[in-house]
Amino acid sequence: MKIGITCYPTYGGSGVVATELGKALAKRGHSVHFISYAMPMRLSGFQDNIVYHEVEMSSYPLFDFPLYTLALASKMVEVARYEKLDLFHCHYALPHATSAYLARQILQETNIKIVTTLHGTDITLVGLEPSFLAIMKFSIEQSDGVTAVSRFLKEKTLTNYNINKEIEVIPNFIDIEKYRRTPSAKFCANCAPHGEKVLVHTSNFRPVKRVLDVIKIFNEVQKKVESVLILIGDGPDRSQCEMLCRELGIQEKVRFLGKQAELVPILSTADLFLMPSQSESFGLSALEAMACEVPVISSSVGGLPELQVHGQTGFIAEIGDIDRMARYAIDLLTNPSKHALFAEAARKRAMEFESSKIVTQYEQHYERILGNVSIPAK
Repeated sequence: MKIGITCYPTYGGSGVVATELGKALAKRGHSVHFISYAMPMRLSGFQDNIVYHEVEMSSYPLFDFPLYTLALASKMVEVARYEKLDLFHCHYALPHATSAYLARQILQETNIKIVTTLHGTDITLVGLEPSFLAIMKFSIEQSDGVTAVSRFLKEKTLTNYNINKEIEVIPNFIDIEKYRRTPSAKFCANCAPHGEKVLVHTSNFRPVKRVLDVIKIFNEVQKKVESVLILIGDGPDRSQCEMLCRELGIQEKVRFLGKQAELVPILSTADLFLMPSQSESFGLSALEAMACEVPVISSSVGGLPELQVHGQTGFIAEIGDIDRMARYAIDLLTNPSKHALFAEAARKRAMEFESSKIVTQYEQHYERILGNVSIPAK
């Protein structure tokens, strides 16, 4: 198959999944074309069967805002015609599925198909804005195939938008061979020189990720357990987080590493992963931690209860319940045998989301769409 993939290239779960899916499809012999305004972060180095096409943006004094949706549609038309694509796979409905619909209208002679994968905030936040609601519903319903990364997200989509469309749940996935615990003595000595317990959080530091809660949880933990906190990522809340660390007097125990391409060495040092999010459609970063044998303390939102098992791979608490999450963390960090059982269970659970199984589901979804076979409801 010849597949055009459009995604946000930034540091976030949807872009990571889209890029890893494209790389896996290319290894299976499919021709994959990434179409975006920048090179996806995980798309590094040459790989057979993968081509990147940059969406070029023009700036005119007449336009106050960039016309990305139209520029993307135009580039999709160009790539589809020249490369003879079979389908567009859009990760995030807005604006990608909208641009794909415009491109298909121009490409009527090709009968190109559109698959849209829903990842989270496109459904739970952005699309609910009155100015976007109608176009969100239209773009999803005009897609030939629609997938969601969790049952939670599927139900939210059907309920919020009254969608008249079958949605197939295909969860996020992980390369189990890449994401495995491989401790680095150098990194351990660097981040925890005195053998402290290591807590980790990864996100884009948006308010919905509640990184301030991560710091407050750690503040309670470090009072009982010698520990350090490693924060990976960057975003609008970072300055506020740094300020909170200074106010609490724990700045020496908290390390802000910014955006990191290689997470395995860091996760392999971790004892716990914290994810107290306000909204989480799946929780890819938690899955990456679990694959590295790191138990997860998370909130009970979205698709997280579908991913981790309370009392086995980690613990789940209500949003904002900092005290309970801190108690769960202290319990695991002070009980080595219990921690070992949870770490083993986390790895075992992560293996259920092994990439080859999930990529096959996407291939089968493509084949049904290209064969004009209806998708059974799930």
